Amino acid sequence: MLPRLDPESDLDSSVRKFVDELRGTRFTGDIETQYSSRLAVATDNSVYQQLPQAVVHPKTTDDVACLARLANSPRFNSIKFSPRGGGTGTNGQSLTKGIVVDLSRHMNNVLEINEAEGWVRVQTGVVKDQLNDAVKPFGYFFSPDLSTSNRATLGGMINTDASGQGSLKYGKTSDHVMSLTAVFADGSILESDLSRGMPTEGELAYEAFHTTQKICREKRDEIEEKFPPLNRFLTGYDLKNAYTPENDHFDITRVLCGAEGSLAFITEAKLDLTKIPRARTLVNVKYKSFDSALRNAPFMVEANALSVETIDSKVLNLAKQDIVWHSVSELLTDVPGHDMQGINMVEYASECQEENARQVGALTDKLDQMIVNDQAGIIGYQVCDDVESIGRIYAMRKKAVGLLGAAKGKAKPIAFAEDTCVPPENLADFIAEFRQLLDAHSLHYGMFGHVDAGVLHVRPALDLCDPKQEEMMHKISDQVVSLVAKYGGLMWGEHGKGYRSEYGPEFFGESLFRDLRRIKGAFDPKNKMNPGKICTPIDSDESLVRVSDVKRGYFDRQIEVDVRDSFKGAMECNGNGLCFNYDTASPMCPSMKVTADRRHSPKGRAGIVREWLRQLSEAGVDILDLEQKTLTGTSSIKSLINRVSNRISDKNAHDFSHEVYEALNGCLACKACASQCPIKVDVPSFRSRFLNIYHTRYQRPIKDYLVSNIETMLPVLSMMPRVVNGVLSWPWTQKLTAQSIGYVDSPYLSVPTLAKRTSKLSQFDFDKLKAMSEAQRSDYVLIVQDPFTSFYDATVVEDFAHLVTRLGKTPIVLPFKPNGKAQHVKGFLKQFAENAQSTSDFLQQVASLGIPMVGVDPALVLCYRDEYVEALGERRGDFEVLTVHEWLEPNLFQFESPNNQEAKPWYLLSHCTEKTKLPNAEKQWSKIFAHFGAKLDAVSVGCCGMAGTFGHETDKLQMSKDIYALSWKVRLQDLPKERCLMTGYSCRSQVKRFEDIRARHPLQALLRILQAE
Repeated sequence: MLPRLDPESDLDSSVRKFVDELRGTRFTGDIETQYSSRLAVATDNSVYQQLPQAVVHPKTTDDVACLARLANSPRFNSIKFSPRGGGTGTNGQSLTKGIVVDLSRHMNNVLEINEAEGWVRVQTGVVKDQLNDAVKPFGYFFSPDLSTSNRATLGGMINTDASGQGSLKYGKTSDHVMSLTAVFADGSILESDLSRGMPTEGELAYEAFHTTQKICREKRDEIEEKFPPLNRFLTGYDLKNAYTPENDHFDITRVLCGAEGSLAFITEAKLDLTKIPRARTLVNVKYKSFDSALRNAPFMVEANALSVETIDSKVLNLAKQDIVWHSVSELLTDVPGHDMQGINMVEYASECQEENARQVGALTDKLDQMIVNDQAGIIGYQVCDDVESIGRIYAMRKKAVGLLGAAKGKAKPIAFAEDTCVPPENLADFIAEFRQLLDAHSLHYGMFGHVDAGVLHVRPALDLCDPKQEEMMHKISDQVVSLVAKYGGLMWGEHGKGYRSEYGPEFFGESLFRDLRRIKGAFDPKNKMNPGKICTPIDSDESLVRVSDVKRGYFDRQIEVDVRDSFKGAMECNGNGLCFNYDTASPMCPSMKVTADRRHSPKGRAGIVREWLRQLSEAGVDILDLEQKTLTGTSSIKSLINRVSNRISDKNAHDFSHEVYEALNGCLACKACASQCPIKVDVPSFRSRFLNIYHTRYQRPIKDYLVSNIETMLPVLSMMPRVVNGVLSWPWTQKLTAQSIGYVDSPYLSVPTLAKRTSKLSQFDFDKLKAMSEAQRSDYVLIVQDPFTSFYDATVVEDFAHLVTRLGKTPIVLPFKPNGKAQHVKGFLKQFAENAQSTSDFLQQVASLGIPMVGVDPALVLCYRDEYVEALGERRGDFEVLTVHEWLEPNLFQFESPNNQEAKPWYLLSHCTEKTKLPNAEKQWSKIFAHFGAKLDAVSVGCCGMAGTFGHETDKLQMSKDIYALSWKVRLQDLPKERCLMTGYSCRSQVKRFEDIRARHPLQALLRILQAE
């Protein structure tokens, strides 16, 4: 039985007192001290891990000032803060032992858009892509472009002075910040453009302004000498650009940008915007070696492009193995007779079509000549001027960061020296020596970056669970610092300092670094703001954070090796945070999107399960042995009594397993993470394993048994469907099931039943079919039943049979066999494995006939390929069940196209599991409809919120509604509902519930089209 994991009461008494008092103030935000919430922000996109004491989520600037004023009280001198946004930093900037102040949950509003003057005012929790969506209708965009733009917040961009692609033309974030609202450690507030006037003397804001201005003036020569003249100029603190001697102007905004939250909280920002270019063209130049691509960088810079991005063959090959490649394969084709080892992606953007075409033509003329003369290692190029296609290519490039983390083996490419910046003309030589350094340690690595700015991301593969390799990381980090200095560059070109702050004194020199400490002391004399980052106050003896500080690997290595290997889905999450994607039409992750709670994301869930495994290892529990016993043993009355007793007695007890359960309970098991996440963090997989083990100690709720046994019950209930439906329609039945069982909106059984609807069809007779010739069997199609369409939406199965007949084939409905997916979702792994084996044996026998087996619900069909393989391995067999489109598309040549063409388009809203596991599904459906004379447009939607039985559970109902409202409700409002098609039973059920319409499967629209002939 799973033991109770009593979390240690490690909350500092002063922190406990602080949050208690904060609750009694005018603070209106959220305050969280539970272990799981703290754990969810204990990591970011770096290799470090630091557990905070609490997490607060302010709603307004006044909230931030309120907590700062309280913390400024002498009794709370020990309280420290770190502001946090999207958590995408690669150097641990937002990690702290103190209190995390997360501005992303509530302070994420676009406050004002000034179209005439081209600026916007935002709260700093706004995500970069969210901002661009808001200003796009006005013809603007916020130009600094990051690979993490769909989850990085403006506050994070400001605090690291982010830049990214196109920085030669668009500059860094600080080049677009017009003013900031900063809250200081004493609660005083400064508008950096002084629109509220000068702060009051005696406030930290006043002291910070005057001290910094004085140092910038008096130390101008030293500053000019130390700050290198690079496009990615030095961040934190940018003393060079804060003061302009020509007009004696001081701009404190420049000091706050890149300060990593070590000076003040940034709560609002006024930003200038850039006009969206009317013409965009991307020229993808292909090279025989990556060195050639790097050495060609100066030529590309001279071509006066907007940006030049580079990718090496390792990243390209990883992309080819990922779902993202399906969207760009025709845009980045191989060159016949050559091995493509690198690409430079050269973009031109202009307000003038003709000017853009002229620049592109000049470049391609030179490239043609270089190819003919076999120069610069160029083997070919492709030109792309379609905006949507350019976006797909950049989406692949942006995903490259995460893809590197998906490399096979225990050693993973990691970020610690990955944003070095040198003059572009030095880049190739710098990288050549960098490679020698890594090769000397026999390391593998991937490279990509911004060659036009001399910034390259180099990520060596290391296993930080191995202490020796962790030491190697420290050694390499020191060596890279020296190498960068040799080539006149910076160690931190765009990702900030964070835990690399220890190198600050070496770079700045003793005198200038002392001035930085004077500035820090003026802003934050008590060292409350993100202590240890960049520098410490001049009068403080506290130390800087270091590269050698505690990392995730330190905690992970405490877990038994075989357990780590078994739970790779949770262990290998590298924190890239793609699951925080702002886009509501993105399938991953619906629960995170509606809760804004990091625990309810693949990253959060992976981290919490990792800690659960660590605590079990620390307690001496053999988790794999315990799991094996659940799969092979039998339950007894005694164990049932114990589980019921534990559920009652431990309901409110401190057991960390309860917190894990809470985080995983909101997972919809949509499986989007299993394919959309670059690391393939498969939450439903380790969620089912956790539930299986968790319920060895705690008795399951009744609704779990209802869900797990639904496939056994349905054939019996369908014998009297009208009676069952009548009972379900009674108000008292609905109230009973909602209150006692926890189940709502139970669907009605199909009347007439599927058996009656298909009684006139050929019946399944294995021996008869086996006796036929192969040619005779080719005229048949076997329909594989699933519990939901067969018993709740039988019309779809019936219509598929009619469609098959209309296409000249003979349909046969196979006997119903339980699929078991619901059991897997709820963690009934023993029962699932038994059902999966029985069904696999049956389908394997049927597969010997060589007749196509087709199922109409994609999620249930895909269960045969995913969960069955996971549970059974080779015992599953090699049978194949196709989705409807997988059967139709390759056989279109057999079916005649109609003479008539439908004028009105149909609209496809795909099941989220289908379109993430089968990325070409929407294209294939469009091709099928086109063959039959109809137009089908794919509608961009995320999860519908039903997800099997998830949306029917009382405690999930509100989340289900909220998820539906994110994208489905919005899209359906603008479309003719009668022409909207949905492949998933769950999706059709959800739409029926909230829109009161009976949506159709695409196959039903095809049948209608053919019947109209």
